[in-house]
Amino acid sequence: MLLKEYRICMPLTVEEYRIGQLYMISKHSHEQSDRGEGVEVVQNEPYEDPAHGQGQFTEKRVYLNSKLPTWARAVVPKIFYVTEKAWNYYPYTITEYTCSFLPKFSIHIETKYEDNKGCNDNIFDTELKEQEREVCAVDIAYDEIPERYYKDSEDLRYFKSEKTSRGMLQEGWRDTQDPIMCSYKLVTVKFEVWGLQTRVEQFVHKVVRDVLLLGHRQAFAWVDEWIDMTLDDVRDYECQMHEKTNIKVCLEQQERSTTNPSSLDDIQIHDKAST
Repeated sequence: MLLKEYRICMPLTVEEYRIGQLYMISKHSHEQSDRGEGVEVVQNEPYEDPAHGQGQFTEKRVYLNSKLPTWARAVVPKIFYVTEKAWNYYPYTITEYTCSFLPKFSIHIETKYEDNKGCNDNIFDTELKEQEREVCAVDIAYDEIPERYYKDSEDLRYFKSEKTSRGMLQEGWRDTQDPIMCSYKLVTVKFEVWGLQTRVEQFVHKVVRDVLLLGHRQAFAWVDEWIDMTLDDVRDYECQMHEKTNIKVCLEQQERSTTNPSSLDDIQIHDKAST
């Protein structure tokens, strides 16, 4: 098991990011879905927890075969997906990733949002107990992003919001920015297979960090698109994008399985897309 705590600051308030988070996830999922890979939304509905109260539960399938390293693609099926289950009790969320093909693999993410610059060292004291973890500060403006994800319009060193007048983010921006908030993410990666555990857990944390960096960059880069939305507005947008993304992913899966229905998984996906 490899445990890390990520702290990602943004020039937003926690209340603003409630809308921005939902908008970013929906748009990002749609953008990243291509050639039969990406995010298929299976379930998205209100959920009430006795401890955390009213929230939203979502279940998704993340198809990502081509995004795996060569050594991993050699041992997984051609159509491969990870199941994501998320419970959103904003400003507290829980996200879990599992894979039926790899029963000893899991990712568990607990997230808390606060209006500060990442200075709360005790935010996960209850969850951590005696466990040690590495704390990783992620700078959405100056940390290096994988080249394939870079866009000039999302470079926060040069982006300035027309509606909020926030940006461009200069070196040391977290010390002077107002407003500022922080996403605290406690990420546990488990892959209990002897000989591969360390390599896989380190690789997964690198992927998680890249995804967190990209998603939070985009949330602010797209701020002028969502800042005027209400919660109802963004829920409507979320439903529309989920429908478009599902069509985009499932039709590609259907074409692939029709061309070469080489496994039971292929046939099941073909049936789902047809339905």
